[in-house]
Amino acid sequence: MASDTSTTEAASLVGQEYEVEVGPVAHGGHCVARTAEGRVLFVRHTLPGERVVARVTEGHADARFLRADAVRVLTASKDRVPAPCPFSGPGRCGGCDWQHAKPGAQRRLKGEVLTEQLRALAGLTPQEAGWDGTVEPAPGDKVPAGEVRGWRTRVQYAVDDEGRAGLRRHRSHEVEPVDRCLIAADEITDLGVERHSWPGIATVEAAAATGSSDRMVVLTPRPGGRLPLVALDRPVSVMRAEESRGRGGEQQVHRVHGRAFLRERADGRTWRVSGGGFWQGHREAAGLLVDAVMRGLTPRKGEMALDLYCGAGLFAGALADRVGEGGAVLGIEASARAVRDARHNLADFPRVRVEQGPVARVLPRTGITRADLVVLDPPRAGAGHDVVRRIASLGARRVAYVACDPAALARDLAHFRAAGYAPRFLRAFDLFPMTQHLECVAILQPMRERASGQ
Repeated sequence: MASDTSTTEAASLVGQEYEVEVGPVAHGGHCVARTAEGRVLFVRHTLPGERVVARVTEGHADARFLRADAVRVLTASKDRVPAPCPFSGPGRCGGCDWQHAKPGAQRRLKGEVLTEQLRALAGLTPQEAGWDGTVEPAPGDKVPAGEVRGWRTRVQYAVDDEGRAGLRRHRSHEVEPVDRCLIAADEITDLGVERHSWPGIATVEAAAATGSSDRMVVLTPRPGGRLPLVALDRPVSVMRAEESRGRGGEQQVHRVHGRAFLRERADGRTWRVSGGGFWQGHREAAGLLVDAVMRGLTPRKGEMALDLYCGAGLFAGALADRVGEGGAVLGIEASARAVRDARHNLADFPRVRVEQGPVARVLPRTGITRADLVVLDPPRAGAGHDVVRRIASLGARRVAYVACDPAALARDLAHFRAAGYAPRFLRAFDLFPMTQHLECVAILQPMRERASGQ
């Protein structure tokens, strides 16, 4: 008789509650706690040092860890405040992670996460990374506890089955309808996306430019859905995004009404960014990051520079302006839409070239064997070992790494160290208030120069 090889799926623990002491913050917008039996919980809506009742939201009896929400606070942290947003909290909108924390505490928590990621993944202390341990707020973002500055100039709304716009719940496709997102810039709020019905639409991406009055919505219809007549509370361009991805995996976007791009301002220039294209979400971010990168690189006339993952050409343009007519800049970007924008934006720099394709594939094909400066601003997953090794082989005197994820940054810093580059200094910026995210700029140089104090 054949043996029975069937297995019984471990029982779900969703809904189970535990009273726990909350430990340190962890990467991901939660804190770590342990049950009396030693089971690890990743708990949202709490702060280090609190005692809470945590209700499990994900996990089974045999899981290595469980995810949970703090549904009752028994002993509160001094850094806790009532969440300003009425849609924040367990089971509600997943857009913000730290609505319940004072602004200064949010920055300290992000600093602790960055410190831990540097230690665990790069083997670096803050001092070894050239970082003073602070997470800097953007200009204008220092607000009293309980207040929220509307900083976000790009908001992706999801639409529920009834046509109501909202934001997705944490780790869920369910939509939390909202009547206002507190972190959205006034120019986004004024459009009134939340006050309108969106039948047949899956998502509404709203964007407002900095430095111009341009505003845009990009609508993605549901399968078989048709675009409604768009009549928002302010003049706005309208774009339609295709349900399917085009060649290279890039979503295709078509103009319906108005301009097909936004005019952004940064570093004393105007930048065209097509609908659906990438631009920093915080109104101050582009200028602040360009300043940090250029201060760190100190470009010189006549130098050769690379801008990898160059997007619409922000850093390439800043480099071209500073290396002058005797210098040269090469940008590489995977998005065909962004490459078109970059070539338009940089048309007045004859010694700038922009190539389209993944950096890992295009960089080796350029034939470039030496460069003086390199900027890389990779996606959230980071650059990876092979790209880092290729960059290091160019012998650049300085490399600027712009990172939106501390874990990816730390992994790539470890790759750079193995390839002979070490951080000269690192700065961290809180360009995503109320969320877990932060932006970093690391300036690296060859380790022989770091050792000699150059």
